[in-house]
Amino acid sequence: METTVLELRGFRIFKGFLDAALQAEILAEIRNVAACAPPFSPMTPYGKPMTVKMTSAGKYGWFSDKSGYRYETHHPNGALWPVIPDLVIEIWRQVVGFERLPDCCLANFYGEGARMGLHQDRDEADFSWPVVSVSLGDDGLFRIGNPTKGGSTESIWLQSGDVVVMGGDARLTYHGIDRIRYGSSQLLPKGGRLNLTLRVVD
Repeated sequence: METTVLELRGFRIFKGFLDAALQAEILAEIRNVAACAPPFSPMTPYGKPMTVKMTSAGKYGWFSDKSGYRYETHHPNGALWPVIPDLVIEIWRQVVGFERLPDCCLANFYGEGARMGLHQDRDEADFSWPVVSVSLGDDGLFRIGNPTKGGSTESIWLQSGDVVVMGGDARLTYHGIDRIRYGSSQLLPKGGRLNLTLRVVD
């Protein structure tokens, strides 16, 4: 698979970054993570459950409830989060470098009808480090907005194996997933999209 690098509003999009064999290996590693830290649907501060299911690996996991959005050192079941798989860390090294490694790998699973509204990733302490997003499974329609709410947006379909780097001026740009093309990929036998986001938290 040949990689093509696109830039859209400061987002660097590596189309076809992961070949099929590597996607399958990473998926197997994330299934191991999920076996130790079962996915759950967090409650938003507004009292509604998210349509995605999520889990995490690393020093921290992302969490939400009526108290707000934040990072926690333990899964809701009380266990420490599993370590981030080496194959996933290697993606960060290739697109960001070796100077600083991520503290968290958030894994979001989108089933049929799941979406993620426009949002900023701003629960981290240091915005100088990018957020790296890895797409696995079904196509997802990725919408990119602006540093503030409102205004025009642009969208692009992300396919399995694509990697997005959100850094620099794009680090606090609003973005989201409008919908998925359910069943468009053979990677997840039962369909759905798995999105991994790597973040420096401290």
